[in-house]
This record gives sequence, structure tokens and C-alpha cells, in this order.
Amino acid sequence: MAKRFKAAVIGGSGYGGAEIIRRLLRHPDVELARVASVDFIGEPIGAAHPSLEGATTLRFEGLSPAEAAQGMDIVLLGLPHKVSAQKMPELMATGAKVVDLSGDFRLRDAASYKRYYGVDHPCPEKLDGTFVYGLPELNREAIKKARYVASPGCFATTIELALLPLAKAGWLEGVVETVAITGSSGSGVVPSAGTHHPVRANNLRTYKPLDHQHVPEIRETLTFAGAKSFDIRFVPVSAPLVRGIFATTFVHIDAAITEAQLKALYVETYANEPFVRVPAKRLPEVAAVSGSNFVEVGLQVGPAEGAKRVVACFSATDNLIKGGAGQAIQSMNLMLGLDERLTLEDTGGWP
Repeated sequence: MAKRFKAAVIGGSGYGGAEIIRRLLRHPDVELARVASVDFIGEPIGAAHPSLEGATTLRFEGLSPAEAAQGMDIVLLGLPHKVSAQKMPELMATGAKVVDLSGDFRLRDAASYKRYYGVDHPCPEKLDGTFVYGLPELNREAIKKARYVASPGCFATTIELALLPLAKAGWLEGVVETVAITGSSGSGVVPSAGTHHPVRANNLRTYKPLDHQHVPEIRETLTFAGAKSFDIRFVPVSAPLVRGIFATTFVHIDAAITEAQLKALYVETYANEPFVRVPAKRLPEVAAVSGSNFVEVGLQVGPAEGAKRVVACFSATDNLIKGGAGQAIQSMNLMLGLDERLTLEDTGGWP
């Protein structure tokens, strides 16, 4: 029986592309009709993604974004930052809905884009509301109505979901400090000196400290959610993991807010969220979410010290799934009027 919708993946030869393709191939309502890439042209999908060997007869096609989008209901766009923005006007002209996994349309401010991505935005007029920020836990209703969604970054997703209950309650104010460690797959399929196995396997190293491109994204999103005079000091750390992000964020809140109130806030905020877990008997950990679209959040509350108390907020995600491909599919499902959980309910393995 024919499926209701057709989708194309553009930029499908990377790690995120593999995860999108894998899940679309078993989607009950969306047919993966086309996979475009500048690599592996004419070769089967399994040439780039060995786990998908024999899973489909599709081959990588050397098509422009506009060609790939013709006749499609939705496009999942996996082009690199800066490239995506260059191709977006021709893609939008096709009439297809778009979920963009790059950072090119996450920000509302062109000056911030230039500051963190190093170039002038080629179509700054599209930064003012053309794209909905694709964090379902914050923007679900807007995503349902959207034609264009900017899917959040992996660090941004992990940190935002740890702090979103505080922002919505009006309890997040001022500057927070975050350290987040990440797996090597977040650096993409093309190896570099910093991601080469011998220097990564038994090592911890920081990169872009206090200057990561997800900083303005987090700032904008949590301010929109209700944070006051909010800013973040963020230090990312490369870890000897393939998948996963673990973030620790220190927040100073009003001492009058009790531990019981804080824990109740998190449980209530995420009670009906299909992919956010607040463990009752432990704190978040990467192995519990690796291979899945689930996020774990939790907190440790410090004693009151004068007018403030320190709260350590913890969060864990799989950077390729909830931090990338899975969240994009979650938004795609919402945009098409489908159950957002489709193809995303598997829990991954343990350990």
C-alpha cells in the first residue's frame, strides 16, 4: 500500500544522514523516495552506511537541492552550515516543507550569525520568523503549523531541556555555567586532527571554550521561554565516546525555592513529554539514552547560601538522534500531522 507522504534526504552520506535514512525506511506513513549527496553518487546506500546494506534499493543521487525536492512533501536537509543558507531559496521555491539540520536558520539575529559562523548571512530576511525553532518541548504547536523548521543543535538541545522548566517558571535568571562532554560522532564523518582515534580514545580536551556557536542559540531559546537577563558561559569537551552528550549546568536561584518545589517542577513540566525522562532514583547518564531519541534530565539542589542556592542541572542525550536526526524526524512527524513518536520509540540498549 502506498504511503501518504514522500520525503527526500539531502546530504545523506554523513552519520546524521544514516540515522535519518534508517528510521525513514521503516516509517509507516512516509516513503523515503530520494537521497541526494555529493559523495557516493550512483552507489547504494550501504556503500556509505554499512548497517543499511541491503535494506533499500535506493542509491545516492547527485542532484541539486531543488531537483531532489521536486515532487516531495518534505525534505530533511543535512547540508553543512553556510551551505544550507546558500541553497535554501531554490529549495523553498519547490513548495516542499523543509527541516534544516544546519545552524543557518536557528538564530533570529544576523549579527549573532556573523559573529559565531564567521560570514554574513546570505538571506537575513528569512531569520525573522520564517523558520520555527524545532524544539517540540517548547514549540510543538508552532511546529505543527510550520513549513520550515530549523532543527536545534546537539549541545543546545541537551542544555535547553535541562533548563527549560526553570525558564518557563520564571526561575532562570542571570548567568549560568555549563560544561558538556560530547562523543566523536558529533564532529561528522570526515576525520580531522582533533577527531583522529589515537588522540581521542584516551583523552579529554576542550574546544571553542566560551565561544561555541550554540551559545547564541541557547541564549535566544531560553530567553524566549521565559528566562530573565539570561546568558550562558559554555565549555564543550571532546570525550572518548562515539555517541552521547552529558551536560552539567550550574544555576543560582532564589533561596526561597525549595528542593521539593524544584523536583516537582521538573516532573510536572515533562510529565506528558514522550521523549524526556526525569529519573526518580538516579541522575541522568549517557548509556541510558544512547541509541535513542530520549533525553534524561535531573538536578542536585545545594543548600541556601544567603539569598541564593546553587542547583546543578544534569542532562544526557544521544547527539545523533535527539541531538540531530531523531529530533528532525520528530518535527517532520508534527509538520505532517502524524504522531510525533513514529519510528522514535525504541529505547536503545543497555549498557
